[in-house]
Amino acid sequence: MTAETKHPTPPPEAPATPRQAPPARRKTLAPARAWQRMLSGRRLDLLDPSPLDVEIEDIAHGLARVARWNGQTSGANIFSVAQHSLLVERLSRRSHPDLDPRWRLCVLLHDAPEYVIGDMISPFKAVLGGDYKAVEARLLAAISLRFGLPTVWPAPLVKIVKASDHAAAFFEATRLAGFAAEEAKAFFGRPARLDAAAEKDYLTPWEAETAKMRFLKRFEELKP
Repeated sequence: MTAETKHPTPPPEAPATPRQAPPARRKTLAPARAWQRMLSGRRLDLLDPSPLDVEIEDIAHGLARVARWNGQTSGANIFSVAQHSLLVERLSRRSHPDLDPRWRLCVLLHDAPEYVIGDMISPFKAVLGGDYKAVEARLLAAISLRFGLPTVWPAPLVKIVKASDHAAAFFEATRLAGFAAEEAKAFFGRPARLDAAAEKDYLTPWEAETAKMRFLKRFEELKP
C-alpha cells in the first residue's frame, strides 16, 4: 500500500436504538372472596348461601359476639344480637301467647343473617341504600330452609316480628343506649309491657358465652 493510499472512511454509525423494557407481566388476581369460614369448618358463600353450610352453633356463637347499637350501650358487656333476639322472642310470646312454636323459631332467627354480615345500625343502612337487603334476604332464606322453615315468611308473621323488634328496640334504647322515652317513642312506637323480672333479666347485658348458651337452649325448645 503506497503512502498516497487512504484508508476508506467508515460510514457513520447509526444511533443506537434504546432497548425496550420487556412488557410488564400482568398479575393474575384471584377472584374476590365472598365466603366466610366458620368455626365449624363450614364456608358460607354470601353470594349463593347453601343451607348445607348453615349450623346453629355458628349462628349462636356469632350473634353472641355481635354488638347492638354499635356497642354504644351501658354495662360491662356488649348487648349482643343473640340477647336481643331472645328479648324479641320473649316479647312476641307476651303479645301473641298462642303463636305456633314454628313461628316462634322464626322470631328467634329474625336477625340470624347478622352472624355473617354483622349488625348495621339503621343510620348506616339509610346511607347504603337497599343493596344490603338482597344479601340479607338470601342468607335468611338459606337459614330458614336449613331449619325446616319457609323461605318466605307469612305476612302476619313478619308483622309480629317487626312489632316485637320495635318493642325490644324501645327498651334497649331507653335502658341501655341513652335515649329519652319520648325520643325512643318517636322512632320505635309505644313501649310494650314487660314484667319487672323479665326486664331486669333481658336488659342486663350478658357475657358472650351466656348469650350463646341461652340462644341455643331456646332454639332446642322451639325447633320442629
